[in-house]
Amino acid sequence: MQVVTFSHARSRYTAVALSLGAVLIIAAGCNRPPSADVMATVNGKDIFRSELEKSYNDYKASLGESPQEPSPEQSNIMRLNILEHLIDDEILQQQAAKLNLVASDDEVNAKLTEMKAPFTQEEFEKNLKARNETLDDLKRDIRRNLTATKLLNKEIDSKINITDTEISNYYNAHKVAEFNLIEPYYHLARIVVTAAPLQQVNNLQNSKASSDTEAKKKIQNLHNRLDSGEPFASVAASFSEDRATSSNGGDLGFVFETPLRTNYPDVYAAVSKIKAGQSTDILPITEGDGPSRRVVGYAIYMLIEKRPAGQRNLSDASVQQTIRQGLRDSHAQMLKNAYYEVLHNQSKIHNYFAEQILKQGAQ
Repeated sequence: MQVVTFSHARSRYTAVALSLGAVLIIAAGCNRPPSADVMATVNGKDIFRSELEKSYNDYKASLGESPQEPSPEQSNIMRLNILEHLIDDEILQQQAAKLNLVASDDEVNAKLTEMKAPFTQEEFEKNLKARNETLDDLKRDIRRNLTATKLLNKEIDSKINITDTEISNYYNAHKVAEFNLIEPYYHLARIVVTAAPLQQVNNLQNSKASSDTEAKKKIQNLHNRLDSGEPFASVAASFSEDRATSSNGGDLGFVFETPLRTNYPDVYAAVSKIKAGQSTDILPITEGDGPSRRVVGYAIYMLIEKRPAGQRNLSDASVQQTIRQGLRDSHAQMLKNAYYEVLHNQSKIHNYFAEQILKQGAQ
């Protein structure tokens, strides 16, 4: 979730009757950073240029090959946005430390062991090298991710309660629009593995195949995990390379039968043969048409639910669960937004990089 720090800066500066020149004098004098390598401070904790540049380069790599390099202005816009994320993350880490919720060494090592499971030691080290990352870097990221999750679970998720009245009110307001289906549709989830070496991932294990051979081995390993009884959502969240769905346990949402059958005939054929709760065999992901068609990755789909055409009633347990989860997610997002803002207001933040950009732009 992005916190728009510019709005805080604007209100701060416009609240006093200072000209731009006076502001720049203050920024250049009293607020000079302790070092040229310090991009921002959060309650006295420095965020260094090296952290910003690493995150910036990781983000660029996640975009894949680009026909041209971003302009200096575009690069600085990206850096400002990334620095906002780094500031927000530091705020969360400090709040977690106050509440004694920092992830322990045992928790970090357990997660690291889980991440290494699909690979040999040689493959694991090769993946680290391909991402220009050390084992210490990875363990640091694991600790920070686990810590943020523990904090938000305690402060937000554990306090949300959706009542039956809320569910009933939502159903009555959306009975026709959402619960009267014109044709069957499918609630699907998927796990994706690709061989694209530059693609950054968003899964909990930071797991990424870097060749077709590794992709085949990884997807087979994940298929074996599913066969042994591991929950599909857990495997997807930990290992899927689909940036759009891995954080949601691979959930693709609902797809009507006609577009599924027309646009993805192989997927439709596979999910039509299984029951709710079951997953497909490994399916190739292809790109191009005719002779130029090639395999670029592999996927496993799960049929979460198939809904028949017609009116669905509130007495249907799946209708209640769908509404409950939707309301819970919406409520959680609202509370997290507010929580981030409150923590932001309570923190002493100094964005030296933003001041530097403003000063350069005013010259």
